[in-house]
Amino acid sequence: MKFLRFDPSTVAVEIEKPAAEKLLAGDPEFRTWNYEEVDGTRFAGVWESTPGKWTVSYDEWEFCHILKGVSILTSEDGEVETLKTGDSFVIRPGFKGTWEVVETTAKEYVIQL
Repeated sequence: MKFLRFDPSTVAVEIEKPAAEKLLAGDPEFRTWNYEEVDGTRFAGVWESTPGKWTVSYDEWEFCHILKGVSILTSEDGEVETLKTGDSFVIRPGFKGTWEVVETTAKEYVIQL
């Protein structure tokens, strides 16, 4: 079938934390339900994090839709984006900065390497 429903009962959740050298504040825990992976270059799923702050560096293109929570994405040149429930956005390759989860945040994502 050429249709994929995001149903958490169909995939195992992956639980991770940011690498110690990237962690800036808190003790965030990531939960990821990766529903699709194509050739190691395309991914789609749901990601959730508890509060904390860490550095990010994107080599990939990522579309996101915030399902719940509040996060702050800050670029290395100081641009600040507050992300909240209902927001949709794209992070382009080359973005560097920080991701701060203020309130536990969940997002749907589609990633293209």
